[in-house]
Amino acid sequence: QVQLVESGGGLVQAGGSLRLSCVASGPSFSTDVMGWFRQAPGKEREFVSVIRYTGGRISYADSVKGRFTIWRDYAKNTVHLQMNSLKPEDTAVYYCAAGGSLSSWYSPTPQDFGSWGQGTQVTVSS
Repeated sequence: QVQLVESGGGLVQAGGSLRLSCVASGPSFSTDVMGWFRQAPGKEREFVSVIRYTGGRISYADSVKGRFTIWRDYAKNTVHLQMNSLKPEDTAVYYCAAGGSLSSWYSPTPQDFGSWGQGTQVTVSS
């Protein structure tokens, strides 16, 4: 069983930056693919970004492309999400996820991931 612990959320003004981190513990095969989703109040959980350990492939949602960067620290089994040029519409609870097989690399669904963190709140004020 993989355990995921997120950190780094907070309150920031529009145009600002935040960095989220997620530390994974458990079988390494279960964390070949790690990603971030977010969920705003009253909305469904949506894909933000994903990275694969094997081959280092990366994908971003169109809404964050060019502003967010995902990367992994393999030695520490940690995935980071650098969020720049934040907008009020980025406000949400951000969840770290780990899984092994995606239905679509460009638009993964929450069902593709078997392990989730507890979530960290990101609030962007206008």
